[in-house]
Order: sequence, then structure tokens, then C-alpha cells
Amino acid sequence: MTAAGAARTALVAGNWKMYKTEAQAAELVARLVSLLGTGGSGDSAVEVGVCTPFTDLRAAVASAAGSGLRVFAQNMHQEPEGAFTGEIAAPMLAEIGIDGVVLGHSERRQYFGETDRALSAKVPAALAAGLTPILCVGETEEQRNAGDTERTLRHQVTQDLEGLADSQLAEVVIAYEPIWAIGTGKVATPEQAQEACGFIRALVSARSDPAGAALRVIYGGSVKPDNAPELLALPDVDGALVGGASLDADAFAAIVAAAR
Repeated sequence: MTAAGAARTALVAGNWKMYKTEAQAAELVARLVSLLGTGGSGDSAVEVGVCTPFTDLRAAVASAAGSGLRVFAQNMHQEPEGAFTGEIAAPMLAEIGIDGVVLGHSERRQYFGETDRALSAKVPAALAAGLTPILCVGETEEQRNAGDTERTLRHQVTQDLEGLADSQLAEVVIAYEPIWAIGTGKVATPEQAQEACGFIRALVSARSDPAGAALRVIYGGSVKPDNAPELLALPDVDGALVGGASLDADAFAAIVAAAR
């Protein structure tokens, strides 16, 4: 990690997607706490979290109590309350001890119509409730092949953060997840990951140099124990958003170890 990055605390978060019942969630979190030790990671230089389905959140919080392991939701609505059947508001998450929330995951964008306009309201709403937003951005394979990666990232980052003051930018975690690498077994090369994460940091630095230096940019996309060390050693990669491997406690703990 670069000198500028030395002050940034790495974050490794496991996105469980739509897996694990409440009982299974409690069991997996307990196993993670056992493997990772006090502080959730055994190392104050690394924050570790799990992003669980809504029905698992209370069980995860209870099972993680006192360990330092952070618990994140996978989505939320931008309004604090209202007639939005099936949605969850940020104050509801904060009330039960949730640390943060994943916003704008490509599966939310692709399957459920998540828009950058909605995200521009969700990100500040999360911060207002005391939640850490993990904002996901990334390009499709078609966009990359067309040479549109930077244009896509510029649009997403600019639009999604437009509701924040410059002083709030560093409170967001941005997860670069090339859509073509999510659940496909494909992984961005170290050069591709560094280039994209560095570009994201530069976009934020264009608004505020201190925020750009402090911003945590993490990589997601088929992260596994065997590729994590190389990806996590990149100067502009401050951690990982882990999908399938996070459902296996031993594999996830190995990725955390790589982040140390």
C-alpha cells in the first residue's frame, strides 16, 4: 500500500446475497468470530464485515456482539419512512445496530431497476443515519470491450455522490465491481483493478484532494483466497467485497488474512 494508503484501514466485507437462513447466519458468524479473533479480524488495520439478507441482520448482530465484526445490510430505501411496501429505511437498520449498507450492487441495478438518481439520494440518507455506505460501481463486459470503462465509472461516481458535501466523501466506501467478473469466475487482472480503482480515487480527488487520499476503494468480482493476495497488495485497493467465497468461513478468513 502506498504512503497515502497507509492511513486507510482495509475493509473486507462478505456479500452473502440471498443465502443463509437466520440459524445458518448465526452459525456462520460465530464461526467467523472464532477464526478471526478479537476485533473481528485479529488486526486493527483490517475491518471485517458481513452483508446479510434482512432476515439475518438481528442474528448476525447478536452473534457478532463484542467481536468487532461489522454487519451490513444489502440495500435500503432513500426515504426515512413512507408508503413503500417491501422496503427498509435507514433508521430501521440503525436501530438494530447495523453498521452500514451496500448500495447500487450491479444485481440491484440489473434486476431491480436501481438508478443513479435513487443512489444519489440513498448515499446521503445512509450517512445521515450513521451507516457506512458501500457504493458499488462497475462496467459490463460490453462497455469494457467498447473502451467505455472510464466513461461508465465517471457517470456512476459523479451521479451517485452528487448529494454529498465534499467533507462527506471520505465517509463512503466505493466498491469497484466489474460486472463481467461477478459470479463468473473471471477476475480483473491486477493491472485492470489498479487502473479502475485509481481512476475512481482520482474522480473523488477532483472534488477534494484530502477526500481522495482518505477514500477507501475496494475490489469485488470473484475474489478468492488464491487471488486475494495479489489484488489486495495493489496501491489503490483498500480491501475486497467478497461474494461466494464469503459463504465459507475458512475461505473468507483466508481472504482477511491476505488483507493483513
